[in-house]
Amino acid sequence: MRIDVLTLFPEMFEGVFNASILGKARDKGIVSLSAVNFRDFANNKHSTVDDYPYGGGGGMVLKPEPMFAAVEHLVPKEGPQPRIILMCPQGETFNQRKAEQLSSEEHLIFVCGHYEGYDERIREHLVTDELSIGDYVLTGGELPAMVVIDSVVRLLPGVLGNETSAVTDSFSTGLLEYPHYTRPAVFRDWEVPEVLLSGHHGRIETWRREQALLRTLRRRPDLLEKAELTEKEREWLKGIAEREAADGAP
Repeated sequence: MRIDVLTLFPEMFEGVFNASILGKARDKGIVSLSAVNFRDFANNKHSTVDDYPYGGGGGMVLKPEPMFAAVEHLVPKEGPQPRIILMCPQGETFNQRKAEQLSSEEHLIFVCGHYEGYDERIREHLVTDELSIGDYVLTGGELPAMVVIDSVVRLLPGVLGNETSAVTDSFSTGLLEYPHYTRPAVFRDWEVPEVLLSGHHGRIETWRREQALLRTLRRRPDLLEKAELTEKEREWLKGIAEREAADGAP
């Protein structure tokens, strides 16, 4: 996969792209990562990339010319066309399903803005996607882009040491992930559940499924509405919810 980021602050990405999972994926040649300063594509001697909004108002608006020129420089003339992703609070809320969808692409271009916003022609005629990482506003699109890139790259084949890790992550199955334990078996009188020490894979898988269902019920019950559950599982969860409601459990 090739990932390019258009930003006024490419230095923000140096540590992120060269460390941890992203750095290892880059070293293995699984992903190409670059941060490009779109100020280099300004069409005036002062390298201006923003201007006052038509109609008045506070703040500055990113001009269309530098952004279009930068994207057109990165887009290949032939072959598959990239997804061009605008990071902004008004975009579609990013989730695991979107990460899985983007991980199948060959080329992603992220557009990170600052100031008051983007000239609307960038939204209408340049980008293919608008993404937000939550209902709040940051000073720019760089941090959200880092979040999305990390989430996407870790899904690429060969990036994680254990290929089943991404499959069992929270939200990948529609549920929150089950609890994890490691050595020691007893820590400050807190014991690891006996089933995990049994070596019985069938019982362990059943326990993990039940724990994922319980954790989702108690923390994110909204996810259960769309989760793929058997009728038996739905009845089991309904019984637990009714008992906990009767007992006054949160």
